[in-house]
Amino acid sequence: MTEGGRAVVGAVTTTTVSVLPVFLTGGLAVQIAAELGFDPAGLGLVVALFFGVSALAALPCGWLVERYGSGTTSRIAVLGAAAVMAAVAAFARSYPALVAILLCSAWCNVLGQLSSNLTLARYVPAHRLGLSFGIKQAAIPLATLLAGLAVPAVALTFGWRWAYVIGSGLALAALLVAPRDSVGREQTPAAPGERATAALSVIGVAAGLAAAASSALGIFLVASAVDRGVEAGTAGLVLTLGSVVGLTLRLVHGWAADHRAGGHIAVVAASLVLGAGGLALLAVPGTAALVAGTVLGFGLGWAWPGLLQFAVVRLNPSAPAAATSIVQVGVYGGGFLGPVGFGFLAAQLGFPTAWLVGAVTMLVAAVLMVLGRRMLVAHQARRSASAIAS
Repeated sequence: MTEGGRAVVGAVTTTTVSVLPVFLTGGLAVQIAAELGFDPAGLGLVVALFFGVSALAALPCGWLVERYGSGTTSRIAVLGAAAVMAAVAAFARSYPALVAILLCSAWCNVLGQLSSNLTLARYVPAHRLGLSFGIKQAAIPLATLLAGLAVPAVALTFGWRWAYVIGSGLALAALLVAPRDSVGREQTPAAPGERATAALSVIGVAAGLAAAASSALGIFLVASAVDRGVEAGTAGLVLTLGSVVGLTLRLVHGWAADHRAGGHIAVVAASLVLGAGGLALLAVPGTAALVAGTVLGFGLGWAWPGLLQFAVVRLNPSAPAAATSIVQVGVYGGGFLGPVGFGFLAAQLGFPTAWLVGAVTMLVAAVLMVLGRRMLVAHQARRSASAIAS
């Protein structure tokens, strides 16, 4: 296997394992809740807090990855995830204990994501970098799939705690393919003022708003459809369709990025505009609107993270982990606020209003994405002029 191939395998494995504790909890929620005694609101609180802590950890973890390299930090993330899953199996005897242990895994998720970004930036050839980020982002649906398989295969047969034991073992096995630091693509240390922090912050806010709107899709789509009179089985199938479309479009986005000279953030903005149309369709009654809205919402409104990370890495080659950490603050912040805000709107004003607010939020995110891109272009122009003058 080539060095680039090993990097992609290591990045996907690290990302999957690092996020597995929280997705495993979501997949096993029914069995865990029956023993520990919490309701769906309790599960929502766990997920919201997880992303909130992830947002706080993003910038420090970006510094750690740049300072100590992707090999060391990816192994720390994997070992941390393994320890957390083992701790859940052994010590989660109450809901507060479960929350406390899972929140300890938030930094593993961030460290795994950012170390994977650095691995891909350093060791994957430039003409395959976009596709590699698309494949890496497919690790999130993969973690969801593993969590779903754990229910019938382990939880309903041996008990939910054994699912965490097996997950911990898989994490330790992942050390065999975790990235190793070696001589990668030559990099120039970042000079003071080289990173466009202001532009990246605007893009991070845009990503946060987009994530806030998009995160409601996986959480509330089925409940919203059932509330509008759609059969639960049909709603579940539509959700599955949306997940498949979203996974496929993440790969397509990556492949297409390798065949474009630039304009990646503009493509993200355009995807958000179309995704906003999908969310608006979810406010319309009927199965046809549900299917069309789901395909647009998942396929375009929530398939952009890999493309955005790729664009940020391409624009900040000297410090890819630190640059993407700025954007990830927004993404995780949106993951924290989105479900809480959407749930409140749905409870107070109904699902149609909540979807329309989500659509407007995604449109605002698209506008900010365009603004951030213009700021990046201006920043690069100033750097070029300064280089010529010197």
